[in-house]
Parts: sequence; C-alpha cells; structure tokens
Amino acid sequence: MRGVVFDGKQARVVDDLEVRPPGPGEVLVAVAAAGLCHSDLSVIDGTIPFPVPVVLGHEGAGVVEAVGPGVTHVVPGDHVALSTLANCGACADCDRGRPTMCRKAIGSPGRPFSRDGNPLYQFASNSSFAERTVVKAVQAVRIPKDIPLTSAALMGCGVLTGVGAVLNRARVGRGETVVVIGTGGIGLNVLQGARIAGALTIVAVDTNPAKEEVARRFGATHFLTSADGVRDVLPTGADHVFECVGHTGLVRAAIDLLDRHGQAILLGMTAPKAEASFLPAAMFLDKSILGCRYGSSRPQRDIPLYAELYRSGRLLLDELVTATYPVEEFARAVEDAERGKVARGVLTF
Repeated sequence: MRGVVFDGKQARVVDDLEVRPPGPGEVLVAVAAAGLCHSDLSVIDGTIPFPVPVVLGHEGAGVVEAVGPGVTHVVPGDHVALSTLANCGACADCDRGRPTMCRKAIGSPGRPFSRDGNPLYQFASNSSFAERTVVKAVQAVRIPKDIPLTSAALMGCGVLTGVGAVLNRARVGRGETVVVIGTGGIGLNVLQGARIAGALTIVAVDTNPAKEEVARRFGATHFLTSADGVRDVLPTGADHVFECVGHTGLVRAAIDLLDRHGQAILLGMTAPKAEASFLPAAMFLDKSILGCRYGSSRPQRDIPLYAELYRSGRLLLDELVTATYPVEEFARAVEDAERGKVARGVLTF
C-alpha cells in the first residue's frame, strides 16, 4: 500500500508499505483523507525529534475496516476521525479527564508498519499518511457519515488543538478580548473557537496581508500585520493572547500584550532548546503563561461536539480545506504549505 515515509534524510511516497492486523483493543482504518499539518513538517526539519524510519501523518479520517477483540464502540463501515491520543484510559490523569497528560501515551512509538520485513515507526500513534493504519480503539472517534472525510480529517488535530485551546485550556468567556498571533491552520481554529465562545473583540495578527479575508471569515473582528498595532485596538491589553507560530520573539510579544489577569497561551512549536525571555515583574498583576498540548482535548467527547457544531453551521471545516492532493503529490503539498498558499492542504487516497 501507499504511504509517506521519512527516513531521516527525505520524505517520499512509497507503494510497498504493509501494516499488521488489529490486535486486542485496536482498530484498522482505511484512511480516506489526511491533513498536512506543520507538525509533520517539523519532523522532517528536525524541530520535532522522532525515530526513523517513520510513516508520517497524524490528522486523518477514514472508514473502519476491521476491529480487534474487545472493540465495541465502532464497527466495520463506520466513519471515524482519528486522534493522536493513544491514552490508556486507566491512569490517574485519564480518570481525571486529562487524556493529553497520560504518560503511557507519550514517548513510546509503536511499529505496526513494515517494508521488506523491516519495521517502521508510527508518528503520533497515528500515521494517517498511509492507505491503512492501526490505532488504539480510543483514537477512532465515530462521526456522522454526512461529514465529508476531507473536512472531518481536520478535526483530528487542527480543530482539536485550536478550538480546544480556547474552550478547554483558556476557557475564553463571553465578552472577553482575544489576540491570535499567526493565522495558519491552528490560528484559524483559535479564531473560530473564540467566536464560538462569544469573545467580543478578536484580533488576528499575521505578516501576510493576503490572510485577512479568511481570518475575518473565521471570526476575526480586526486584522493586523504586526503585533505593534494591537494596543491601538486594545489599549489596556487583551484577556487572552494565543501564540500560534512557535517563535520565541512572538512568545515575548504575547506576554507583553496581556491586560491585567490576562493569559498567554502557547500553541506554536518552538525548537526543543529554544529559550524565550520576558519581564517577570510584568506578571504580578495576576497574569499567566499557559502551555497547551493538543487543545487539552478529550477527543471522544470533543470530536462529536465539533461534528454537531459543523452540522449546525457554527464550526467551519470545509473552508479550512484550501486544496486537496493525491498522496502522490505530497511534495507539491509541502511546497504549498511552506509558501503559505494554503490554510490546510489535505492528502487523499
């Protein structure tokens, strides 16, 4: 079968991948569509260290092909969105409703794939850049069949991360003020999360002026090409500032833009050893800096919620998909993403 493999030097499409059958508590999914997320590119450029060779992809949707013993919540033929959380469901963090903090779901990549008898790692417990993948049952979330799979794929990462950061981590309240730095795939979902939450003023900041139209469509009330202009819109600062780029200078900018009792939420992935600086004295007015993994999500709860918000017209999914590419055109999809030509490119099988 086809898939995108990164060998430590280059990522390329191969056609001789194999995947093992699902074991107990696992699901085999025929992937229909997978979003190309910046995290996949971060593996290729080394920003996210990961063992190789690895099958890339972590934002996908497809159709259940087979289930292993003990799986009852999905059956063959069901449409599912795939999460990256291979959480155990039994530890203290899972029991508290914090599956993103499950220690058994981090740092132990499996190897369900092979080529010529040699095992390959699975990225983010998912590897949706393959025609078929095996995931833990908890990662396969059933969705209505009337949602296009090219759109549903984006719920597995971009929507969970961006909208979840607003609703679950920051808990943005009605009438509050929000600044979003960076309007890529994550930033757009933060914008629409803020709109859904009822934020009064939502300022999008992006150096690319061509992104204004789509930013406003997703919820921005103002658009700026520099964070320097935020104080003209919000003289006392913002209640919430989301950094969605992963640039240490913008981390400092996010902190500097906070109003009293404001919070900066860091979503952009910086290099592993990059350091950011700020003025600690500025934090004494009850300000906070929050990390956020995967939107502090509970996928089996959140994905069905987002599916219903989509069906009611409140959550935009189709509009996120700027272009679709056959998996064989992976290189072109990467080029378009790196040039900022797409909000989200989606690979199809």
